Amino acid sequence: MMQYIITEYQNMGRGQIHLCLNETITLRLYKGEANQMSLAQGVELSEEQYRYLLHDIIGKRAAKRAMHLLERQERTEYQLREKLRQNCYPPEAIEDAVDYVKRYHYLDDERYARTFIHFHQETRSKMRLKNDLARRGISRELIAYCLEEEFVSDERAQIKRLLDQKNFSPDTADREEYGKMYRFLMRRGFCGSDISSVMRR
Repeated sequence: MMQYIITEYQNMGRGQIHLCLNETITLRLYKGEANQMSLAQGVELSEEQYRYLLHDIIGKRAAKRAMHLLERQERTEYQLREKLRQNCYPPEAIEDAVDYVKRYHYLDDERYARTFIHFHQETRSKMRLKNDLARRGISRELIAYCLEEEFVSDERAQIKRLLDQKNFSPDTADREEYGKMYRFLMRRGFCGSDISSVMRR
């Protein structure tokens, strides 16, 4: 059975402790958590103690952190994992946290994608929505499924609406204004032929 030796024990301030086990595994604890297990440099942990530290202490704290993050705003699984990683949680604790919030349906990529499409489809093209969701870590298969289910907008009508909002008139626009508006709509992910067709009307 593997043993884990605390090869580094460093006070990080603000009540936080940085641990290094066997010179390769890094963990971050609060001082109270470290004191609870009588941790100090040179202390040797059994496999059972290490698992308790990783899952029962850090894993549960990661789950609470995940809950707090999701209470503030809805996130995709990818976004949540990245946020927990930035908060210095180890991979095993991140897995515990993600499993917990998924089990209780606090985290649901399909719900996120459907809501995102429903909220933004009046001002963004299908291609733009697809790219935006992909950047948030949603799988291509799930994006395609949710777009098929949720996307009901007429993209040419969307372009017309955006032109009206920008007070754009093809009759009075000069070459520079026309180009600027065309590029704006392309950035929104609209098809060039649709843009040209609507702008010529």
